[in-house]
Amino acid sequence: METIQTDKAPQAIGPYSQAVKVGNVVYTSGNIPLRADGTLEDGSVEAQTHQVFKNLQAVLEAAGSSLDKVVKTTVFIKNMDDFGRINEVYAGYFTANKPARSTVEVARLPKDVAIEIEAIALI
Repeated sequence: METIQTDKAPQAIGPYSQAVKVGNVVYTSGNIPLRADGTLEDGSVEAQTHQVFKNLQAVLEAAGSSLDKVVKTTVFIKNMDDFGRINEVYAGYFTANKPARSTVEVARLPKDVAIEIEAIALI
């Protein structure tokens, strides 16, 4: 098992790793719309979703993977009414290979953000 760490994504805000690589698979932690410098993207749900994908891309690249190699995502959203808007942004990041996905509405996310996404990808 190898811990993945990059300065191109926000540092973990708790006792966990940005990602863990096991064999040829990388498991990312949930990513919220924090910028690499730790400031929060607190704009629209679309802006927050774009920031989450920037973070995922950076972590996956540090692990030797990419969004093209994602096989599964779990999307946690604060409000299911935002599903369509999030989906429009999400679709722009997975144009060729569309991973399996679960989407769940949750009562509250860290820092009261609108979205959090975790991913499993091949190396």
